[in-house]
Amino acid sequence: MITLAGNIILSSGGSSSSPYSPPSGTILSSFEAPESVPSGLAYNGNNLISCDIGFDRIYIHSGVSSTILSNFSSPSGNPSGLTFDGTNLISCDSVTDLIYVHDGVSSTILSSFAAPSLNPSGLAYDGTNLISCDNNLDLIYVHDGISSTILSSFAAPSQNPSGIAYDGTNLISCDHGTDLIYVHDGISSTILSSFSSPSSVPFGMTYDGTNLISCDINSDRIYIHANA
Repeated sequence: MITLAGNIILSSGGSSSSPYSPPSGTILSSFEAPESVPSGLAYNGNNLISCDIGFDRIYIHSGVSSTILSNFSSPSGNPSGLTFDGTNLISCDSVTDLIYVHDGVSSTILSSFAAPSLNPSGLAYDGTNLISCDNNLDLIYVHDGISSTILSSFAAPSQNPSGIAYDGTNLISCDHGTDLIYVHDGISSTILSSFSSPSSVPFGMTYDGTNLISCDINSDRIYIHANA
C-alpha cells in the first residue's frame, strides 16, 4: 500500500522493495515557474505547489506542470519555503521569521510559530517531524512534530542553505552559494554525495514520490531530476 506522508511516499506491505536510487543532476524536464522569483516547492500527492518571493503568492499546479489551477496570497511578504504534512500546507517567511500551518492548501492559517532562527529558507517533512533550515546560522533543525520545539540541529553543508526535501530515505539540501545539491545520510550532517544544481541560484526543493524537483531564482524554472 502506498501512503502519502508530506512530501514523501511511504510504502508498506509487500515482499520486497526497490533498491534506493538517490536523485542526480540529470534533468528529465523543466518548465517555467509561475513568476520570476520561485522560492519554495511542495507536493501534496497530486499537485506541485510553489511560492514566489517576489509576488508573495502560492500556486497550485496541475500535477507537475506549468499549468496553474489556482493561487492565493502568502501569509506575509517573503515566502521562502513550503512543505506538506499529508493534511496541511506549511510555509515559512524570511522577513517575519515565522512558520505557518495552513488549513489544507489554502490561505487560511490555522497556527503559526517562530522559526528557530532568522531567515528560514526551507522546509521538509519526514512523515513525523518538520525539518527547517535557515540562512542566518546556516543550520538544519529537526522539530518535535510540527512545533517550535527543536529536537536536534546540525550544520548545513555550506553557508547559504536555501531549500530542503526528504525522499523517504535521505534529506536533500541545496545551497545558493555553492550552487550544489547535497544528499545527506539520513537526516544528518553527513553528506553521501553532491551534484551541481541546474542553474546558479537553487532556492527550493520537494520530492513527488519518484523524483526530486527543484527550482531556481536565476533561471526562473522548475526542474524534474532523474535518479542516479
